[in-house]
Amino acid sequence: MRVLVTGGAGYIGAHACKALLKAGHEVVSLDNCFRGHTAAMDRLMPLAAGRLSFIKADICDEPTMQRVLRERTPDAVMHFAALAYVGESVDQPLLYYRNNVQGMMTLLEACRVAKTPRFVFSSSCATYGQPPSDMIPVPEHCPQVPMSPYGYTKLVGERLLADFAEAQARSGVTFGFTCLRYFNVCGSDREGVVGEDHTPETHLIPVVIQAALGRRASVAIFGTDYPTPDGTCIRDYVHVEDLADAHITAMNAIKHKTASAYNLGIGKGYSVRQIIEVVRKVSGRDFKVIEEPRRAGDPPAVFADPSKINRELGWRAKVTDLSEIIASAYRWMEKHPRGYAS
Repeated sequence: MRVLVTGGAGYIGAHACKALLKAGHEVVSLDNCFRGHTAAMDRLMPLAAGRLSFIKADICDEPTMQRVLRERTPDAVMHFAALAYVGESVDQPLLYYRNNVQGMMTLLEACRVAKTPRFVFSSSCATYGQPPSDMIPVPEHCPQVPMSPYGYTKLVGERLLADFAEAQARSGVTFGFTCLRYFNVCGSDREGVVGEDHTPETHLIPVVIQAALGRRASVAIFGTDYPTPDGTCIRDYVHVEDLADAHITAMNAIKHKTASAYNLGIGKGYSVRQIIEVVRKVSGRDFKVIEEPRRAGDPPAVFADPSKINRELGWRAKVTDLSEIIASAYRWMEKHPRGYAS
């Protein structure tokens, strides 16, 4: 298939491009490179055998999106392009609604004109907000009550897709979609071709690795008195390569009128202290850890119930050992001290 990957130069998007190429697909990667990296595309080109093209463009640019989908006629779209910092979304909600919601509308309008039949949406567990304690592990039928503008933009994206699909069906146009709600994405590809390079970096595992590598003075634990085995928050960490494989599995499974949503996670959680200790073990280095008060809105434990995607699509995470997850991230960050600029 020919697959349009929006946000293809970003962390998850680049890994999806790599997985698609490995599976034999033709890839059209589109990214405005606000937080993506053209260097990621440069690294993938030698692996592509002419099956990868890159377009630097913004999904909110309607004429460009119309042209790209009309000329490239993709068989499927994987939509990753979005701003994704929860705190930033609270400070700049209009920026997030403009990019994540308006961009989605522009992309879907281009899909309508091009009659694109398949769509895989990068959604988020942020649509659930703070799940009730009796719904952890979190199932797909958990109430979706976001706690941030970012979470709301993802929920609106899901609603847009559902309404768009119904309109396409009434028009007799073939269209199916899947929303993938992932939890905490981590790690880097095993070959070290692409990896995680965020500015600013806010994800726990790379932040702790930066401390181990001496690139930040300390790591803060926000809250040590939660009702968990070691008093720190517990989260689900899914390896980025497993995540990319899930997108391909979902894309292949989409049929006419498919309208699905799945959680992506490993189905168990690891605590902040566990992350810190495994980074120490993997790196062989010690670093300063500071204990801070709890942050407002942080639930004690949140992890996915992935049984629906296991059952319906046959997908399950292959990398579930925390040491393996962290080792892949550590190898990338040690070798690339300035990310793609290294």
